[in-house]
Amino acid sequence: MRRYLNHTVAAGLVLVMFSLPVAATDARLDTLFAQLEGAEPMDARRIAAEIELEWARSGSAAMDLLLRRGEDALEAGDLGMAIAHLSAAIDHAPEFAEAWHVRSAAFFEQKRYGLALHDLAQVVVLEPRHFNAIYGMGVIFEQTGRFALAHDALERAQAIHPHHEAVSEALERVSRKLGGTDI
Repeated sequence: MRRYLNHTVAAGLVLVMFSLPVAATDARLDTLFAQLEGAEPMDARRIAAEIELEWARSGSAAMDLLLRRGEDALEAGDLGMAIAHLSAAIDHAPEFAEAWHVRSAAFFEQKRYGLALHDLAQVVVLEPRHFNAIYGMGVIFEQTGRFALAHDALERAQAIHPHHEAVSEALERVSRKLGGTDI
């Protein structure tokens, strides 16, 4: 009996130790999102950059390295290598939302919109406040002629990050395509 208790206590400690960084990150993100909501445009850019830095931290040096390699390959235009690195990160850490997000960008560049939307949906499941993923959905909906869905996604992204310039520009563009009417 004592042996099982020791294993149970050890397992509990491991769970708590691995949960602490996640809880700290969640609390930090909650604070940053609260600040973003009422921020002035210049402060909003800084706060959004801090949020993006938090999203890029998986808690694993190996997964962070795979993310960086995927981003570097994407930036270099090597979409196949980007997808390979990011898929490896996702396979090993499926809860790492930013790996899904960056892989969606590679799929988007390949004009594989269905795969990109799938990855973006996974990002939003993992982090419902991921304004860049929601913006990405809006862009894909716009590219595929689904302007009402694009408008809805862009409005949602703007509600989370009111000073996101790309979202504001896309929302204006989509609104014009819808005839300037509010949905």
